[in-house]
Amino acid sequence: MTGVGVVELDHEFSGPSDGPVVLLANSLGSTRRMWDPQLPALTRAGLRVLRFDMRGHGGSPVPPGPYAIDDLGADVLALLDRLGLGRVHVAGVSLGGMLGMWLAAYAPARVDRLVLCCTSAKLGPPSAWAQRATTVRAEGVTAVADSVVARWYTPEFIAREPAAVAAARAMIAATPAEGYAGGCAVIERLDLTAVLRTIHAPTLVIAGADDPATPPEHSAVIAEAVPGARLVVVEQAAHLANLEQPEAVSRLIVEHLTGQETSGNGD
Repeated sequence: MTGVGVVELDHEFSGPSDGPVVLLANSLGSTRRMWDPQLPALTRAGLRVLRFDMRGHGGSPVPPGPYAIDDLGADVLALLDRLGLGRVHVAGVSLGGMLGMWLAAYAPARVDRLVLCCTSAKLGPPSAWAQRATTVRAEGVTAVADSVVARWYTPEFIAREPAAVAAARAMIAATPAEGYAGGCAVIERLDLTAVLRTIHAPTLVIAGADDPATPPEHSAVIAEAVPGARLVVVEQAAHLANLEQPEAVSRLIVEHLTGQETSGNGD
């Protein structure tokens, strides 16, 4: 850990107050709003949705970086303790998925079922993440916003949905530079490959077929190592599959967390 200590994460609940809790973890450069498309399906399925902004993002504090995955995990465990929550489902995209793997490996008593979307247990090269952190600290997050959006969505989606792309770019650009750089440091030093086989939460791994940031091969590594894990590749989706193909991803999450078959007609 970095020595900064635990930060109190900004968070919110949605859905029935008596439903099983699913914790949703966002990607680097996004806020908990990235999960907006999943809320209708999750809450209608009876799940109580807990969304939060990780340190350095959204409404949460921005301690000085660099951050480590242990820091992000400690923040979440402290949040669960404050809320009196013992065992929850966890779903995470990209950096949020890395956090989900950490929680399932190092705090297994707190994780019921696990969804890992467009993520990786080790995402190099480290030098690229160090350089991105340097760029952001020097020039602001706006300097990388266009290149990030180009990985979040397929070219077809970018051409077809300019308003959604503009909103995503604005979310990235609004991320505090120190928070974004601190998140880069997490990924720079991350290597969870050795602990994947210790994860025993029932796990669904979702990959975007056209994801240039964490290609499906990264998801396959996770699914092959986590005992009993299931891998699903979502077509016509890049790095943020939950935003580009919200109906498909929402359906997969609901079915994995609840065992309920859904109609497949979206939300």
